[in-house]
Amino acid sequence: MARSDPNRILRLLPLVAGGLGGTLLLINRMLTPQVFDSQARSDALGVILSALLILVGLIWQQVQPRLPDAVELAGESGFMLAPELPESVKTELAWASHALLTNTVTRSIVLLYDGQVLLRRGILGKQSEVKPGPIVQRALQTGKPIYLVKLALYPGKIEFDYFPENAQGVICQPVGEKGILLLAANAPRSYTQQDENWIADIADKLANTLEQ
Repeated sequence: MARSDPNRILRLLPLVAGGLGGTLLLINRMLTPQVFDSQARSDALGVILSALLILVGLIWQQVQPRLPDAVELAGESGFMLAPELPESVKTELAWASHALLTNTVTRSIVLLYDGQVLLRRGILGKQSEVKPGPIVQRALQTGKPIYLVKLALYPGKIEFDYFPENAQGVICQPVGEKGILLLAANAPRSYTQQDENWIADIADKLANTLEQ
């Protein structure tokens, strides 16, 4: 289900006000049997103001950024941690995953480290087994994050079958040299540069914890 743009009404308000004002001025002029100079000046001013409102509305349609459409991910909510992890590590993974889920558009998280799944949280896909595909392997080998801004456009999306099938965007963020943090969003092109920087910082902190 798509999320509506909360600024949609604000965007349309100048267009509606300008169009309505111009229409009412036209009706008033047509129904007035005798037009005085003062009314003519008022009508001219009203037409100018209506035109300005319509112009502002059109500019807002182009300038103000629109939020990307979001969907409700298909799957069940879950939280799974590797049972053999120390309690301190479990606590940190729980904190990091909660922070990502509540402060970004992330809706599903998987953490792989040294070939083992340490964490799955959020809306989980039907496939419980996590196999790193070519995209994830490339991120691991290069040590650089990969952001798939709109997952549906990438043929390699089939490797992310452990995420909900309608996941909209995916970030593959390396965690040290052995791990990778995989994040799925419910809207395409929705991670900002600030989000990406923050995710990288969290990954560095997790790497330091897991390496110890």
